[in-house]
Amino acid sequence: MDNNSFDIIVIGGGCVGLATAYKLNSRYPSLKIAVLEKESRVSAHQTGHNSGVIHSGIYYKPGSYKAKNCVEGRREIVAFAKEHGIAHDICGKVIVATEESELAHMNKVYNNGIANGVEDIRMITAEEIKEIEPYCEGISGIWVGCTGIIDFVGFTEKLTELLEQKFEGSKVFLNTEARDFVKDGEKTIIKTNQQNFEAKYIIACAGLQSDRIAKKEGTGTDSAIVGFRGDYYDLSEKGRTKVRNLIYPVPNPQFPFLGVHFTRMIKGGVECGPNAVFVFKREGYNKTAFSLKDTAEAFSYGGTWKFFGKHWRFGLDEYRGAFSKSYFLKRLQKLIPSLESDDIVPARAGVRAMALSKEGSMIDDFKIEAKDNAIHVLNAPSPAATAALAIGKAVEEMATKQFNLG
Repeated sequence: MDNNSFDIIVIGGGCVGLATAYKLNSRYPSLKIAVLEKESRVSAHQTGHNSGVIHSGIYYKPGSYKAKNCVEGRREIVAFAKEHGIAHDICGKVIVATEESELAHMNKVYNNGIANGVEDIRMITAEEIKEIEPYCEGISGIWVGCTGIIDFVGFTEKLTELLEQKFEGSKVFLNTEARDFVKDGEKTIIKTNQQNFEAKYIIACAGLQSDRIAKKEGTGTDSAIVGFRGDYYDLSEKGRTKVRNLIYPVPNPQFPFLGVHFTRMIKGGVECGPNAVFVFKREGYNKTAFSLKDTAEAFSYGGTWKFFGKHWRFGLDEYRGAFSKSYFLKRLQKLIPSLESDDIVPARAGVRAMALSKEGSMIDDFKIEAKDNAIHVLNAPSPAATAALAIGKAVEEMATKQFNLG
């Protein structure tokens, strides 16, 4: 094999791509694996812009890939963090109901947690909420002791280091964008902005670009990625005294986002947010970011319009929060009524990739498909970062069968 020829090429240097490469090489140490990342560093997009929470697995439908992979992945990432000195803290969180109408869904969330085997969860009273988070007001809640926070960027950097140091011939290539795929017998030539690569097998974990990579590679997909930006505020020094760890609302069952919440960050400070607004640029992290290509693709896809038709009220509400600090504050005050305008300051943003079906429904579960010599992770929304090592294991098992590796 020459320097540009590999057994497997993984496209995407986020947590799922690197965890997949690491799991494959751990099982098959002699395989030469390359990870191609178009940015100048790993975890430059969703992994590096998420809220840094180790999710428990309490929210997800029992039996779903999300539920199974989140619970298994959480335990594994915590063990990995302990072994390799990745900054993390299993600080626990509260999920808080502030009105009677939320209690039925809160009970459903709790029962999901029990069914999913989530440890250290219990229902708590209004008084117990106060003991855990003195400034938070609620009528009932759930204590989730196994939730934590972690440095996901540090996690992916450690995976990169292990991949290159432990497995001879495996390498992560930065500033290397996969642009085209040419089939050459049993191999695929990947054309990039740097050089051409050759591989027997392709595994794409391309996040915000996953549908485009699937089309270019020839596997295709029956869904399309639509981006949602999440804006965050930081608590000011004054506001920071009002949050100890993590405070979440009861999620709205009509929509697949968790609602604005409070998160203590592993490197210090407390974030609040995010909202969820449609983006006009898939990798656009500010409110005016625009890409003609991304916008045209989103609006020419029938599923986008059907989604807007179903959720336009929610969408308008989210946009109000994006451009009005007072409206954003009002939503946060639902959990902490004493929060004031000078307690919050505008901060960063992230963009989430959500796969939309042609019918306009958000594909709620992880979606991984195989065809010929390729596997594509087509949908890996939250809790994909928490579940990364479990997803990597699932892809490794799929690759073992699909590519006859065993």
